[in-house]
Amino acid sequence: MKRIAILTLLGFSAMAQEGWLEQANARIEEHRKAPCRIRVTKGGEPVANASVRMDMTRNEFLFGSNIFKLDENKTPQDNQAYAERFAGLFNFATLGFYWSSYEWKRGSPGYAKSEKVAAWCKEHGITAKGHPLVWNTGDPGWIKPLSVDEVYGAQLGRAAACAERFRDKIDVWDVINEVTEWQRDEMWKKSPKLTELGKKFGDPELVKASFAATRAGNPNAILLINDYILDAPYAALLDKLNAPDGKPVFDAIGLQTHTHIKGIEHYGNEALWAICERFARFGVPLHFTEMTIVSTLQRNMVWKDTATSPEGEAWQRDEVLRIYTLLFSHPSVAAITWWDFSDQGAWMGAPAGLLRADMTPKPAYDALRERIHTDWSTHADLKTGADGTATLRAFRGEYRVTAILPDGARKEATATVRPGDNPIDVAF
Repeated sequence: MKRIAILTLLGFSAMAQEGWLEQANARIEEHRKAPCRIRVTKGGEPVANASVRMDMTRNEFLFGSNIFKLDENKTPQDNQAYAERFAGLFNFATLGFYWSSYEWKRGSPGYAKSEKVAAWCKEHGITAKGHPLVWNTGDPGWIKPLSVDEVYGAQLGRAAACAERFRDKIDVWDVINEVTEWQRDEMWKKSPKLTELGKKFGDPELVKASFAATRAGNPNAILLINDYILDAPYAALLDKLNAPDGKPVFDAIGLQTHTHIKGIEHYGNEALWAICERFARFGVPLHFTEMTIVSTLQRNMVWKDTATSPEGEAWQRDEVLRIYTLLFSHPSVAAITWWDFSDQGAWMGAPAGLLRADMTPKPAYDALRERIHTDWSTHADLKTGADGTATLRAFRGEYRVTAILPDGARKEATATVRPGDNPIDVAF
């Protein structure tokens, strides 16, 4: 009764959620799957009664987390568990590029660490993203004596240099972070030099220049703008960010959802859907870039040393499944990134992880792993008909296709299931 009362207080009563899951699953079937036609031939002739196995090896959708603590936990055992459980769940990772700590000495950026993490990601089939190239959350000490024009040049040069340095290693970037309130009082105190850029050059112009610099460094990268303001002011800024060709300068829109900051009541089903619809009109993929759901029922907003609890972990699991299912069902959403992966060293000391501080998985980790790798992943056994074909609807992504002829001959192939029809030929 206590848990039901809490959920009702937060606006998530069973009655309020009635019917949402069935609708979400129907959208997932429609928008996340595509028809496949596997044709097996031998010497150019169709083979009937061949066995076909379809196994997804990588989902098209990007499920990820920041990976700030890779190899930086308290013990080697913690590091091993962190890495294994990260690779066992995600195909997307966010690497930190915070300028004030990344290049605390001019001309000596922290490339070596980033290259090591990016190499680990590539080895494990994980897409790497850099975050962020431009943000006024702290001035590097060495820019303090520079003029605003010199800071501007250094900032744009930094964006271009990082993008070029990591070309073919990192092809997704949060180019600029939290521009909608760039000039709020807090930022003038934290980062006066970088905040002044918005005042002198104008926020839209700063964004456009940042994207142009990053694109010059890596023309093929997917470039995001990212913000925690998820209502009209952010949309109004995006409306001002067209390039000379009339297209948006951004390739995707980043949307932060730290529920332990805003409060979970801000992210009910209707509110989340409204956010998706508000930004879907821009015609680019939506990335939920910073998703946090704490594993405690405490709501005192004083997170330092707040412990995870069994009741909180059960609640976190349920909310993770609700939110991920709803977002996965929206056709414009392309990525969800968790923040932070474990409680050890989590932002603000909150019990925000999918892993506890000792790296054991919380129920949310196990539930999300089953949802991603079982419920939202196709693994199917088929038989070809007289025309040598077998058909199914499969989740979009990369596949290993195994065909076995009636005489026992066996062959493997790879395929990518995309929107639209997907003819897959396995020829012996």
